[in-house]
Amino acid sequence: MTGTGIEHIGFIGLGRMGRPMASRLYDAGYRLTVADAAPDVAEGFVTDHPKAVTAHTVDAYRAVDALILMLPNSAVVESVLEGDAVAEALRPGTLVVDMSSSEPLRTRALAERLTARGLRMLDAPVSGGVRGAVAGTLAVLVGGEETDLAEVRPALRRLARTVIPVGPIGSGHAAKALNNLVSATTISVTVEALRLGERFGIPPETMTEVLNSSSGRSNTSENKVAQFMVSGRYDSGFALHLMAKDVGIAVDLAHELGQATEVADGVARQWRRIAGEVTPQTDHTAMYELIGGDR
Repeated sequence: MTGTGIEHIGFIGLGRMGRPMASRLYDAGYRLTVADAAPDVAEGFVTDHPKAVTAHTVDAYRAVDALILMLPNSAVVESVLEGDAVAEALRPGTLVVDMSSSEPLRTRALAERLTARGLRMLDAPVSGGVRGAVAGTLAVLVGGEETDLAEVRPALRRLARTVIPVGPIGSGHAAKALNNLVSATTISVTVEALRLGERFGIPPETMTEVLNSSSGRSNTSENKVAQFMVSGRYDSGFALHLMAKDVGIAVDLAHELGQATEVADGVARQWRRIAGEVTPQTDHTAMYELIGGDR
């Protein structure tokens, strides 16, 4: 028993992030009903976690206290909840927690539709990548009612080092996209500076030391350049496609709100272009070999 009002969690989406997150909830003592677009993935999870059960039909969700979604985007979230009628199967009062990287305004519209069904919703996307999901050191950015967050916070604390309430519903998804916009922008300009320095005769290792000792220091220069870029590993655990998607969400939100974003628009064009040239498995730190230099 977990000692909270939420004991039984439905978890949909057992990908690279979702599986370790669901596993941590299982290890914490939560009852789990799981599902994935690939049925063998859900069955494999149950094989490794024998007290969990697979949701073979939507009726399996009637017993859950909360439903967590860890899915690719808003369209898939809406398809699962409304197209597949999962929302219809949930008991009134059930808390839906969308931990996907969804579109903020679509999240708000979805929350209104779920509220009309008698359901509650939080958006709670994460930052920290696969390594953070495995270690339980994610940052969770939560939009929605504080009372709903209080109810699910013990479960989120099993997944995260930091849980940050950021505002009304949709704010979590907005904050996640904006954070990754800043991260992507920093990566782009850092790589371009490293390549320019190299062309002038400054080794990238030396230029990285300069950045980390000066005002150009950033998460990219401290935690990505030497570890995953210059080393040629390109395996930080977060796909380039996903970063490009989040950057796109951020600039699309800006356009919908009428906010000018001159720098962000350029960054979005760059990441979207390069995302179209690589595989879905390409790590975002591979931008080091994809921009700058002779490109």
